[in-house]
Amino acid sequence: MTTSASVPTGSQDAPTRAGTVTDRLVEANERYAAAFTDPGMDARPVLRVAVVACMDARLDLHAALGLQLGDCHTIRNAGGVVTDDVIRSLTISQRKLGTRSVVLIHHTGCGLESLTEDFRTELEQEVGQRPAWAVESFRDVDQDVRQSMQRVRTSPFLLHTDDVRGFVFDVKTGLLREIDAAA
Repeated sequence: MTTSASVPTGSQDAPTRAGTVTDRLVEANERYAAAFTDPGMDARPVLRVAVVACMDARLDLHAALGLQLGDCHTIRNAGGVVTDDVIRSLTISQRKLGTRSVVLIHHTGCGLESLTEDFRTELEQEVGQRPAWAVESFRDVDQDVRQSMQRVRTSPFLLHTDDVRGFVFDVKTGLLREIDAAA
């Protein structure tokens, strides 16, 4: 399997500047922009769907879901859990940009399964301030998907809660497994 880490950092025509990862990303953007043409779309997703997923680098959501640029809103965080900020983004997505469906995607082998709220205490001891946010760790990925579905369905801020579905992405097979909200 080829990853971006195995791709050379510089190109034949442009020398790498300082050689940091950020420099590499900026150089890649320059190449992208050179061939870029405005697709003429606005911020409203064509499929009227918002996808909430984990930030895990192994999840290529557009490829896994057959999505194209402009199809959906993508909201990602550690664990793909529905936090107050996710509700904020979904509220804007629905009320101002027309989305009607919500797809929640957690995955196997998530790093949040190995964390606890003790992480916040460790941070407080290290930096002298306790984070205001919860870690939102979990032991049962299926149950956490159910909890996330419930948070979306019961939010008073969201207009469209009838088409909310949750899944677990298997990082070994690439398949989605749907989670029954009632189980």
